[in-house]
Amino acid sequence: MAELKKTVLNETHHQAGARMVDFSGWEMPLNYGSQVDEHHQVREKAGMFDVSHMVVTDLFGTDSKSYLQRLLANDVARLKSPGKALYSCMLNEQGGVIDDLIIYWMGDDRYRIVTNAATRTVDLAWMQQQLSGLDAQLLEQPEVAMVAVQGPEAREAVLGWLSESSREIVELLERFFAVEVKEGFIARTGYTGEDGFEVMLDAADAVSFWQAMVATGVFPCGLGARDTLRLEAGMMLYGSDMDTDTTPLESALGWTLALEPGDRDFIGRGRLEQQKNEGVKRKLVGLLLEGKGVMRSHQKLLVGDREVGEITSGGFSPTLNRSIAIARIAADIVEGCEVEMRGRRIPVLIGRPLFVRDGKPVNI
Repeated sequence: MAELKKTVLNETHHQAGARMVDFSGWEMPLNYGSQVDEHHQVREKAGMFDVSHMVVTDLFGTDSKSYLQRLLANDVARLKSPGKALYSCMLNEQGGVIDDLIIYWMGDDRYRIVTNAATRTVDLAWMQQQLSGLDAQLLEQPEVAMVAVQGPEAREAVLGWLSESSREIVELLERFFAVEVKEGFIARTGYTGEDGFEVMLDAADAVSFWQAMVATGVFPCGLGARDTLRLEAGMMLYGSDMDTDTTPLESALGWTLALEPGDRDFIGRGRLEQQKNEGVKRKLVGLLLEGKGVMRSHQKLLVGDREVGEITSGGFSPTLNRSIAIARIAADIVEGCEVEMRGRRIPVLIGRPLFVRDGKPVNI
């Protein structure tokens, strides 16, 4: 059995008493005591996550833009200002999702790409394969650590850590923008439905940054809270809510597709156009449980004697104090259904896969 990989903050997590688990081959903190407390800290104040297992790759070269316009289902031509971020799926020829990612345009022919840890080998091989014959180069950045500081007080905490000159630049960042300053790469992005920053910095500086955030009252948080936060925010998890067997149109990600201009021949386009013309047979929705219990992945959904789908992500929402889920169901189901839980069938409400945003409940 292969030894688990460790981020530069691994010893810091152990010293703080974190419960560590295997996550995609990395030893990562699940929680530091109470997952629910960590969740509420992010919604109400500020929490931080070690996300240094994520894959940071820089792209440069004169063909970088055209390369990305073929590689991604979203269109980097939409990036009009340096530092602007774009969320996109990277598809195979059948329109299935190889991975979802965030890409930042850093001006000229430079881009920064952040992809998932679990798909690192497949992603990098696929991305490299598409480079053939082009004047563009991918350079993975394994010495870059990443810490996500999220919550209503997150920006204030990070701004206080920066030098005065850097602070003047970073505090002007709009949401979904990033900037390079002397302390590192600061992006106003996240995976919690809250405001905040994802801070990418030299691994040698990660521990001191983490300790500085703790000193200002930012709460260390683990993967458990990160999952309940992203579920409440309706943010998809690769491998659960989408994979190579599902298209963005089947995963509530149609908004990430740039089908115009019509002559941009991105990978998977043909299948998506066919699916759009024929009509999508499955869709991703949000569920609210109307009874007691907690919905979990792979539980079946039924209408009468008909099985209409299954839950892809489910759990208990600390913010709403009830069970919520994301599910893939037949496209013709619109009003409600039942979830099968331990031999019982419990009614669920169907709506958008979005439950909480900026700390406030969203009507499903």
